[in-house]
Amino acid sequence: MAAESDWQRYTPWGAPTSTMASAAALAPGPGLTVLTGNVAITSIVPPVTGPHILCLIFAGTAGITAGNNIGNTKATVAGEALLLVYNTLTNKYHAVG
Repeated sequence: MAAESDWQRYTPWGAPTSTMASAAALAPGPGLTVLTGNVAITSIVPPVTGPHILCLIFAGTAGITAGNNIGNTKATVAGEALLLVYNTLTNKYHAVG
Protein backbone atom coordinates (compact mmCIF):
# COMPACT_ATOMS: atom_id res chain seq x y z
CA MET A 1 0.00 0.00 0.00
CA ALA A 2 1.43 3.35 -1.03
CA ALA A 3 1.83 6.07 1.57
CA GLU A 4 -0.51 9.03 1.32
CA SER A 5 0.93 12.27 0.04
CA ASP A 6 0.53 15.35 2.22
CA TRP A 7 -1.88 16.75 -0.36
CA GLN A 8 -4.12 13.67 -0.11
CA ARG A 9 -3.92 13.65 3.67
CA TYR A 10 -4.81 17.30 4.23
CA THR A 11 -7.03 18.08 1.25
CA PRO A 12 -10.43 16.45 0.75
CA TRP A 13 -10.30 13.79 -1.95
CA GLY A 14 -11.74 15.04 -5.22
CA ALA A 15 -11.68 18.68 -4.09
CA PRO A 16 -12.85 20.80 -7.04
CA THR A 17 -11.11 23.74 -8.65
CA SER A 18 -12.95 27.03 -8.18
CA THR A 19 -12.53 30.58 -9.51
CA MET A 20 -13.37 33.72 -7.53
CA ALA A 21 -12.46 37.37 -7.23
CA SER A 22 -9.58 38.21 -4.93
CA ALA A 23 -10.88 39.93 -1.78
CA ALA A 24 -9.53 41.01 1.61
CA ALA A 25 -11.70 38.34 3.27
CA LEU A 26 -11.57 35.20 1.15
CA ALA A 27 -13.86 32.17 1.48
CA PRO A 28 -12.30 29.61 -0.90
CA GLY A 29 -13.42 26.06 -1.45
CA PRO A 30 -11.13 23.19 -0.50
CA GLY A 31 -8.30 22.44 -2.90
CA LEU A 32 -7.33 24.73 -5.77
CA THR A 33 -8.75 28.26 -6.12
CA VAL A 34 -7.92 30.58 -9.02
CA LEU A 35 -8.19 34.25 -8.03
CA THR A 36 -9.02 37.08 -10.41
CA GLY A 37 -8.37 40.71 -9.53
CA ASN A 38 -5.55 42.21 -7.52
CA VAL A 39 -6.65 42.60 -3.88
CA ALA A 40 -4.38 41.43 -1.04
CA ILE A 41 -5.90 38.74 1.18
CA THR A 42 -5.93 39.53 4.91
CA SER A 43 -8.31 36.83 6.18
CA ILE A 44 -9.37 33.36 5.00
CA VAL A 45 -12.51 31.50 6.03
CA PRO A 46 -11.39 27.86 6.41
CA PRO A 47 -13.38 25.66 4.00
CA VAL A 48 -12.94 22.57 6.22
CA THR A 49 -12.12 21.86 9.86
CA GLY A 50 -8.81 20.45 10.99
CA PRO A 51 -5.43 20.63 9.27
CA HIS A 52 -5.56 21.23 5.53
CA ILE A 53 -3.71 22.75 2.59
CA LEU A 54 -5.09 25.36 0.18
CA CYS A 55 -3.61 26.17 -3.21
CA LEU A 56 -4.25 29.67 -4.59
CA ILE A 57 -3.29 30.84 -8.08
CA PHE A 58 -3.30 34.63 -8.42
CA ALA A 59 -4.07 36.54 -11.62
CA GLY A 60 -2.13 39.53 -10.25
CA THR A 61 0.47 40.38 -7.63
CA ALA A 62 -1.85 40.83 -4.64
CA GLY A 63 -0.51 38.16 -2.29
CA ILE A 64 -1.38 37.68 1.37
CA THR A 65 -0.88 39.97 4.36
CA ALA A 66 -0.13 38.76 7.91
CA GLY A 67 -2.81 39.41 10.50
CA ASN A 68 -6.23 38.04 11.32
CA ASN A 69 -5.72 34.32 10.57
CA ILE A 70 -2.73 34.62 8.20
CA GLY A 71 0.65 34.01 9.80
CA ASN A 72 3.01 35.57 7.26
CA THR A 73 3.06 38.10 4.43
CA LYS A 74 3.84 36.82 0.95
CA ALA A 75 3.89 38.69 -2.35
CA THR A 76 2.83 36.73 -5.40
CA VAL A 77 3.61 36.72 -9.10
CA ALA A 78 0.77 36.45 -11.61
CA GLY A 79 0.16 32.80 -12.43
CA GLU A 80 2.16 31.54 -9.44
CA ALA A 81 0.66 28.84 -7.21
CA LEU A 82 0.76 29.63 -3.50
CA LEU A 83 0.34 26.78 -1.00
CA LEU A 84 -1.09 27.65 2.39
CA VAL A 85 -0.95 25.24 5.33
CA TYR A 86 -3.50 25.66 8.12
CA ASN A 87 -2.00 25.31 11.60
CA THR A 88 -4.70 24.15 14.02
CA LEU A 89 -2.59 25.11 17.04
CA THR A 90 -2.55 28.80 16.07
CA ASN A 91 -5.62 28.84 13.78
CA LYS A 92 -3.52 30.57 11.11
CA TYR A 93 -2.57 29.91 7.51
CA HIS A 94 1.13 29.95 6.61
CA ALA A 95 2.52 30.29 3.10
CA VAL A 96 4.89 27.52 2.05
CA GLY A 97 8.23 28.74 0.74
